[in-house]
Amino acid sequence: MNKFYSIFLSFIFFAFGYMGLAQNAENSFNFTYDLYLLIGQSNMAGRGMIEPQDTITDPNVYMLNKENKWVLARSPLHFDKSVAGTGLGLTFGKTMAKKNNKKIGLIPCAVGGTNIRMWMPDGYDNVTKTHPFDDAIKRVKIALQHGQLKGILWHQGEGDASRERVPFYEQRFDSLLVNLGKELSVNIGKLPIVVGELGQFYCEKNPEAKLINHILRHIANAHPNMSLVTSKGLTHKGDTIHFDAASQRELGQRFAKKMAKLEK
Repeated sequence: MNKFYSIFLSFIFFAFGYMGLAQNAENSFNFTYDLYLLIGQSNMAGRGMIEPQDTITDPNVYMLNKENKWVLARSPLHFDKSVAGTGLGLTFGKTMAKKNNKKIGLIPCAVGGTNIRMWMPDGYDNVTKTHPFDDAIKRVKIALQHGQLKGILWHQGEGDASRERVPFYEQRFDSLLVNLGKELSVNIGKLPIVVGELGQFYCEKNPEAKLINHILRHIANAHPNMSLVTSKGLTHKGDTIHFDAASQRELGQRFAKKMAKLEK
């Protein structure tokens, strides 16, 4: 009888102990994050080949996944298309966590193949059957329950590198900023925003892409809360459009360096 009683007590202690561990594991995700919104098209989403280092998580870097749940960040961060791969976001998050000694919450919302008009309210992408801007706003509002929006990362322009669209790019980008500020109830003129150049390898075959880079540079220079990341020295994955994995990791470091400077 005593032996049975002893076994019964051991089981009870084990059960409660397990429940406590489970509760602690669940609570470990309830941090207050420094939040960063990642928007744009495929080079923000990432199309680099996923290598072992791109799957290594960091206990201080989380991502809002497709189900709007916080999980440890790893590549691919994005889920816009099945070809999503290594992007700049993971390296950016790890670098910012180290620089600021904070828990980082990444909000991946880029959609490959989108032009900037699709990043207006009610904009629709026929390929992915999504509303890029509206979907991003919904995800940010969910993320804001667990942190504060510290900055926005933008990498887009290939979809607008044409004679018909280039002349309207700056105006549409300004509209994007106004809409983001309105929908998120933030002073968009003070929120740090980092934009990235299109790949210089892409500009070599597309003259309009050079104009997009010129416009992005002009926009960044005109706003004290914005900064431009150069694509100088970076390489493509073989398609002359998308950055390879190594270049994406370098981009992540460059974005983090610019973001940290703006935050100061």
